[in-house]
Amino acid sequence: MTLPEAQAIWMDGELVPWREAQVHVLTHGLHYGTGVLEGTRVYPTAAGPAAFRLDEHLRRLERSARMVRIHLTHDRDTLSRASLDLVRENGHQACYVRHLVYLGYGVMGLDTRRAPVRTTIATWEWGSYLGDEAPTHGIRLMTSSWRRNDPNVVPTAAKASGPYLNSVLAKREAVDAGFDEALLLSRDGYVAECSAENIFVVRDGVLHTPPSSAGALEGITAGSVCVLARDLGMRLEVRNLLRSDIYGADEVFVCGTAAGVVPVQSLDHREIGAPGPVAKQLGDLFRAITVGEEPRYQHWLTPVG
Repeated sequence: MTLPEAQAIWMDGELVPWREAQVHVLTHGLHYGTGVLEGTRVYPTAAGPAAFRLDEHLRRLERSARMVRIHLTHDRDTLSRASLDLVRENGHQACYVRHLVYLGYGVMGLDTRRAPVRTTIATWEWGSYLGDEAPTHGIRLMTSSWRRNDPNVVPTAAKASGPYLNSVLAKREAVDAGFDEALLLSRDGYVAECSAENIFVVRDGVLHTPPSSAGALEGITAGSVCVLARDLGMRLEVRNLLRSDIYGADEVFVCGTAAGVVPVQSLDHREIGAPGPVAKQLGDLFRAITVGEEPRYQHWLTPVG
């Protein structure tokens, strides 16, 4: 994807022209992956653009920073206001918002106690991460040869920049092999997640998703889907899953901030068929919520103003 430019990027409290938002080549986070990040969507609604679950994303940013021992220099209210201000400044009706807190220039080596903390927010217009046809026709998954990071090696509950090399390797392997996305297994062979999405399996009317102990990130979109499933009266189980559970599923879908809710067509050339009725119902409801058409979930939307 060629990154579409916007007018400005927020850097440590200041709006900086897009092309001038740069860092030193000896920035600590560039060398060691010492950073935490968030991705939030802004959707168009009849009342104007609105950010989906912005506060929940910023809460997770705080948790991630605490896990990897990065001290945030801006509180949640400041980051929330800055995010909305930046969306307005860039004139977006719909966009992706990337929060990044990283260790900056000034120290080198693995002792991070004196490393300066830097904070940036960027916004850009970004379509469906897995392609515009994905929500309708589904995607093809491949089980990656790379195992998902183990929670006892790095905290997989933290959305940290360094560990994303795991996902980069898996995604590249899958795309090079002709698939759309990679499925990663845990060290013990259980289903963890895809390279950038959580995964759900439907069998005999029951919805299943892996636990965080298998290495799955506690996704904001996944958490939203769980709420919607329960509100619709669906039975939901969080449990360990094997590849065979996906091969034999009635339906499979993935979800994430960048991707949305997307059905899975196949895994490892085993046809599943997509979209199924459960994925369609949840996907349609999710999309209606994001554009402000479901008053019951209006509290999930923060107007840009």
